[in-house]
Amino acid sequence: MVKVLIVDDHELVRAGLRRILEEAEDIEVLAEAESGEEAVRLAAELEPDLLLMDISMPGIGGIEATRTIRRRDPNVQVVVVTVHSDAPFPDQLLDAGALGYLTKGCPAGELLLAVRTVAEGRPFVSSIVSEKLTLSRISGTDPESPFNSLSKREMQVLMLIIQGMKNADISDSLFLSPKTVSTYRHRLYEKLQVETDVGLAFVAMRHGLVQVA
Repeated sequence: MVKVLIVDDHELVRAGLRRILEEAEDIEVLAEAESGEEAVRLAAELEPDLLLMDISMPGIGGIEATRTIRRRDPNVQVVVVTVHSDAPFPDQLLDAGALGYLTKGCPAGELLLAVRTVAEGRPFVSSIVSEKLTLSRISGTDPESPFNSLSKREMQVLMLIIQGMKNADISDSLFLSPKTVSTYRHRLYEKLQVETDVGLAFVAMRHGLVQVA
C-alpha cells in the first residue's frame, strides 16, 4: 500500500487528485496540505511514502518543502505536479529530491502510474515528454546538444527510461535482450555523464529534449 500526502493550495485540485487515488486499491491518501509549511509538518507526523507536490504555493513553496522533507527522511518520494509554464528549471527539482514530474492535465491512469513508479524509487516524467519532443534537437541540429553523440537506438532506450520503464519492459518493447538494454542504459550514463535514471530524465528536460509544462 502506497501512503500518499497531497499538497496543493487549491481545494478543487486536491479533491480531484484524492478522488483518482482513492479508486486504486493499492494507494491510500493519508491527508491533504495546502501549503509547504503544512506539508512539512504533516510529512513528519504521518510518515507518508510519497507526496504529490505543487510547486507554486504560499509560504515556502513546493521546492523548498520538498528539500526540507527529503532532508529529514530520504525515503519519502516526491512527485511534482504543476500547470505553470514558468515552472522552475528541472535541475532545481532534482536537487531538491523530486523523483517525478507531472502536469495537472495528465490522464488519471498516468497519475496512478507515476505514483506507483516513483514509490518504487524509479523516476517518472509525464507523457508530455514523448508528445512534445523537439525533432530538431533529436536530429542533432543543435551543436551544443549532449544528445548528438547518441545513436537512434540509444535515443529510443533513453526515452523509455525517462518514462519509468524497467529493463524487462524496454526489452519487450524494442525486442532486445535485457542484458543488451542494461548495456545501453550504462552507455547512456557514460555519454550523458550521469549516474542514475533520474539524472537521465532531468538532463533531457534541461537541454530541451523535453518540453516542460
